[in-house]
Amino acid sequence: MKYIITAFLSLTLLGTQSQNKKPNIVYILADDLGYGDVKCFNPNGKIPTPNMDKMAANGIKFTDAHTSSSVCTPTRYGIITGRYNWRTSLKSFVLGGYSKSLIKKERTTVANLLKTQGYSTAYIGKWHLGWDWKIINKGKKVNLNKLKAKPKVDFTAPIQNGPSTHGFDYSFGFCGSLDMAPYVYVENDKPTQVPTKTTVSVDEKGIWRKGLTSDDFNHTNVLQDLTDRAVNYIKKQANEKEPFFLYFPLPAPHTPILPTTEFLGKSNTNMYGDFVMQVDDVLRQIRETLKKQGISENTLVVFTSDNGCSPKADFEELAKVNHDPSYLFRGTKSDIFEGGHRVPFIVEWPAKALKNATSNKAICTTDFFATCAELSGYNTKDTEGEDSYSMLPLITGKKDIEIRDYTVHHSVNGSFAIRKGDWKLIICPDSGGWSSPTSNDVKKKKMDFPDLQLYNLKDDIGETKNLIAEFPEKAAELKAALKKIILDGRSTPGAIQKNEGMNGWKQIEAIIN
Repeated sequence: MKYIITAFLSLTLLGTQSQNKKPNIVYILADDLGYGDVKCFNPNGKIPTPNMDKMAANGIKFTDAHTSSSVCTPTRYGIITGRYNWRTSLKSFVLGGYSKSLIKKERTTVANLLKTQGYSTAYIGKWHLGWDWKIINKGKKVNLNKLKAKPKVDFTAPIQNGPSTHGFDYSFGFCGSLDMAPYVYVENDKPTQVPTKTTVSVDEKGIWRKGLTSDDFNHTNVLQDLTDRAVNYIKKQANEKEPFFLYFPLPAPHTPILPTTEFLGKSNTNMYGDFVMQVDDVLRQIRETLKKQGISENTLVVFTSDNGCSPKADFEELAKVNHDPSYLFRGTKSDIFEGGHRVPFIVEWPAKALKNATSNKAICTTDFFATCAELSGYNTKDTEGEDSYSMLPLITGKKDIEIRDYTVHHSVNGSFAIRKGDWKLIICPDSGGWSSPTSNDVKKKKMDFPDLQLYNLKDDIGETKNLIAEFPEKAAELKAALKKIILDGRSTPGAIQKNEGMNGWKQIEAIIN
């Protein structure tokens, strides 16, 4: 009887410890995946995504989730820091493969935050936030932010200001996109091999960019190589006492569109659809590993995309099978319209999150920082996560409230929009991106469009009717709020903070002057 009681007490204690333990956190970031590409978000979609759908059925999906930018680098900065990218030197476009680090050394990241709370931290995948290669140009000036920059680099030297500087105990990945040289893996700040050849990044649409490539870097195999690394990391950490945080930004389904043989033709759409199915399979491998290791119950998994779907997916071809990556929304990656920044967003945490739930509350990818702070017990300083609100009450169902007063959107050319409730004000007359009408279209064709666009998304989710003439007072109210958010250096409560390099940017001056 004594042994039975002892065993019972031991099991009870173990259960309490498991319940009280901080959750592991896995953040999976797809690259250029559209809202309409995920079946559980778009019932009429033609690309099967069974694993994303299963994750949503066992968790909560957010139907009003937004990236902080409609392109890559800026969104990644916001995820990692909880701060809008336009507060930095990056006011438009993205970084290149040789660009210096966008994140300042003194800036607190999610990884820094979680390390103070006892987490082991890792990044595996596509970085695209810049890091400092050892340049040996001998005084010759090279613009490292240009996508076609070709500086001379000492690949035997470790990088500086990379993932380890910003809080990651382990790191493995590459600097930019798979169409952005150099094509070299870097592990714990050291290139795994010195590149000895030049390759051309190619998909079925043609040639992309030439670049230095190491022998262990094969474009077609990169997605699975990274997934294998992530799976092995999870297996290793499952046996450790401390919780772990894995930031896993994928290079797909971004160009070059390179599904492996196993997925070719599988979607019955086009090669982009096949690549989306391969991304879905990555999610399967991660979720199955967590389950097999016995740690899925207390692991919080986030799956989302860094912006809307790229036109390179070939919308015209996909339309022939009645598939629209942007779903009901106007625009694509790069645009200030909803199709540029409204993304699929799923959270699974069996121990505490809602199951088979849907939230229509507005959230932003910058909100990851404050969410991690709350669930780990971290007290955020005024100089940290200035644009981040905790999603935890929505994830657990503790509260069903709007967590954000305003959400600021940003396009590839640096144009702004601000959202509150049903209302969205766009501070430009065009798409702010690559969709028609572009800013060049408006100028060259002398289109007579209002400088501002105002939409009621409840009545007009497709952003087809500009209400600026009917509701000028609503536009003035939103513009004043945006001005305050810019000048305060934050959108959350707290002490005013400084932005970087705000002078001379016409998009910002149009708001604050």
